[in-house]
Amino acid sequence: MESGNNTRISEFLLLGLSEEEELQPLIFGFFLSMYLITVFGNLLIILTIISDSHLHTPMYFFLSNLSFVDICFTSTTIPKMLWNIQSKNTGITYEGCITQMYFYILFAGLDDILLSVMAYDRYVAICHPIHYMVIMSPRLCELLVLISWVLIAFYSLLHSLMVLRLSFCPEMQIPHFFCELSQVVQLASSDNFVNNIMMYFAAVLMGVGPFAGILYSYSKIVSCICKITSAQGKYKAFSTCVSHLSVVFLFYFTALGVFLSSAATHNSHSSTIASVMYTVVTPMLNPFIYSLRNRDIKEGLKRLYLMPSTKPIMLVLWIA
Repeated sequence: MESGNNTRISEFLLLGLSEEEELQPLIFGFFLSMYLITVFGNLLIILTIISDSHLHTPMYFFLSNLSFVDICFTSTTIPKMLWNIQSKNTGITYEGCITQMYFYILFAGLDDILLSVMAYDRYVAICHPIHYMVIMSPRLCELLVLISWVLIAFYSLLHSLMVLRLSFCPEMQIPHFFCELSQVVQLASSDNFVNNIMMYFAAVLMGVGPFAGILYSYSKIVSCICKITSAQGKYKAFSTCVSHLSVVFLFYFTALGVFLSSAATHNSHSSTIASVMYTVVTPMLNPFIYSLRNRDIKEGLKRLYLMPSTKPIMLVLWIA
């Protein structure tokens, strides 16, 4: 087995979604619009939660962290893609590719873990309402977020270090709009067997582990809701979970699509299209899901709009 990056490589070439010149302005406008909507939508959620004391609860603390992670998640890929289209230069340096890969894995993993933590929060709120604020203390909430960051940072670092041991031919072409781990590993000129084993094992572990936690939390939630006698009480309890369930379904459905498309087919174009749903569409839709289906967020947005100090900011966001 050949180890170490013995073949020097200065850059990779990102082929993007399409190499057709006439489609580039359309792709640029489409992704710029989605990126701005994602950033402003999630930023609006964060500002609403910070400015409204009614939303200073564990549930919205985790939601603000999720919105921040979603902004960072899209910012690791889309700005570089837009710059490449605008400058008509598809290159990304070797160091830049590894860095982009690290942060992409980091924020994708954080999305995964935070959704699991939010499911646990809903479980405590519905099944142990009397002791909710005692169990979900500010210290525990901060500790859960900190542990999530540390674990995923090491997980992402491990993947990045494993790529550094591989050798590549000069100016390799990546059939994607960003440095996606599996695509980069498949381009290696050295033995990538260990990387492939670790990559798929980690994908199953990171997918099954948090998802199992979500399933367990909601099995307990359903059990508790069934014990509520009044229909109004059942509706009120379930309504607090609708937004989170929608985001969970969207996240795991698109992530599964990316995993299956990359594992079951050699058609890189289909995998790239699936990645758009996962990396761009999902973070863009999250603010809409929480603002449209959550009464507290809608009321918080109204109060934020009526605050004199935030009216200029709201005006800028509205114009944008």
